[in-house]
Order: sequence, then structure tokens, then C-alpha cells
Amino acid sequence: MKNDLVVKDNVLINASYNLEVTEQRLILLSIIRARETGQGISADSKLEIHASDYASRFNVTKEAAYSALKNAVNNLFERKFSFKESRSDTDKEIVVKSRWVSRIAYIDDLAKLEVTFAPDVVPLITRLEKHFTSYQLRQVSQLTSKYAIRLYEFLIAWREIGKTPVIPLFDFRETLGLEINEYQKMINFKNRVLEPAIKQINESTDIRVKYEQYKTGRAISGLSFTFKQKDNLSQKNKSSTELLEKLSDSQRHLFAKKLSELPEMNKYSQGTESYQQFAVRIAELLQDPERIKELYPYLKKVGYMPSNKKDVVNG
Repeated sequence: MKNDLVVKDNVLINASYNLEVTEQRLILLSIIRARETGQGISADSKLEIHASDYASRFNVTKEAAYSALKNAVNNLFERKFSFKESRSDTDKEIVVKSRWVSRIAYIDDLAKLEVTFAPDVVPLITRLEKHFTSYQLRQVSQLTSKYAIRLYEFLIAWREIGKTPVIPLFDFRETLGLEINEYQKMINFKNRVLEPAIKQINESTDIRVKYEQYKTGRAISGLSFTFKQKDNLSQKNKSSTELLEKLSDSQRHLFAKKLSELPEMNKYSQGTESYQQFAVRIAELLQDPERIKELYPYLKKVGYMPSNKKDVVNG
């Protein structure tokens, strides 16, 4: 599987929606295709998703992939989400409701889906400013719970500190797209939504997560999460591992920005992608130990300073 990077504005990470697993996967593939264009997308752009690509990335049969793409024509077109937006003409956040896609078509003979994102979605997957979250598609490719995918995205937005603040239970349920009458009893919510999602994340992704619950009186009113990165790198890559551990996410994106402006890095650029898009892709490369070895000379050139005893990240 390719090391494809999913990038979302945090507004979208914290949005309220309820998509089935196949629908979330198609949205993620569409986001990746949008990044791969190198030129960005608009509300008129048609993004292509092939059944063979869906099958290989999510390890499902071609028949399951065909079915996912066909069903998306009706199901995904009807799906909506809501998010909060700050406006200059008011001090309060407003709630915006939008469709995910404005156009969708399935070409049966080619087993291909064409997706056009709705205007409100486009800036939330292409506007790479300060507040965005990125992760590799492979981390969620084996998750079969729609709540597990949403929870993983929500947690990864806090990976710099490895924990979330206390989240009001009502807000958390809303983020997962639960209706008021769904899993109202806490025992049902935990048994059918929360704990299965955590179990899948712990078994199939790069993090291990725990949660705590908080009460107001006798009722549970909030949750918080803590999580740690799993150590899956082999001893044979120990030197690369040591380098990787010294690069926090903020440092990785810092050096990626510097590397994107190096003339020597032009050979890694794809087409006419912007410096911002190039930097995001470099940040993805810096998660791979072998790529770190390859880019080590350029890292040193932009501020990674080795000392006699150990390497020091100067950034």
C-alpha cells in the first residue's frame, strides 16, 4: 500500500457527520486524489476513483469494491455534515450544513467513480494553513467500524501532546454523528460504539488509546482520551529510529517547509504542486525511516545539527 497522506482542516475533523465505512473510505480516497492533482481542486473538479484502487488499498475483493462505488452514487450524494464557522460579522460561531459532494457518477464499463466535492468541502481539504490534521491512509485502512475511523481522526488531531481535553459527552456523540435517540444508555454507547472503536484502533493502527469518564452528579457527562505511539520499528533501523524520535510532528512539518524551498529537492517535486502541497508531502516522507536516511544530507543543510555525542534537532 502506498504511503498516501490524508489531510483535513481541523474544522472538518471536528465536524458532525455519520458516514458508513465504505463512504468514509471513498471520501478519504477522494481527498488523496485531490492532493495528487498537484494543482489543487475547485468546486468543479472531477476526481476519479477506480474500483481496483479501492480494492487494493482496503484489502477487499473487487466485487466489494464495485459494490462500494455503485452504492456511493445514491448514498454518498445524500449524505450531509455540519460544522462550526467563525464569521467576521458576528462574535458567535455559526453552524453550517453542507453536502459532501455536489456531483457523483459511476461509469460501469470502467468501474470508475467520478466525485465532485461540494463548495464548502473544497477549502477544508485543500487549504493547508496552521490548523490541519494529517495521517497515512494505511492507519485506517483495516478499520471496519465507522466510529473507529472517526475516533482515530479525532485523536490524531491531538498527537502533539498525546491526550485530549475533557470532551462533553453530548459534543462527542455529535461529532460521531449519533442521533439523540441512538445508544442513549451509557452502557449501550460504550458496548456498541466506544469500546469496539478503541479495540479496533489499538489492534490495527499506530496508536494505543485509553479513555477516562467524568461525572456530573451520578451521570457521566464527559470523556477524555490519552494515547501513545506504538513502537513497531525494528532494531535493524535503530539509527533511523533515533532520528525519527527526535522529530516531533511540529519539527517534521517545520523541516518539511524548509526542505520544500531547497533547489536540490526539485527532483522530488510532482508536476506543478505548490510549495505548501510539496511541504505536506515531504512531511509524510519524514515518517519513513528509509526516507529519513535518504534525506538526511538535506535535513542537515536546513538546520539539523549533529553533535559529537548525539544528534540535536535545531528547529
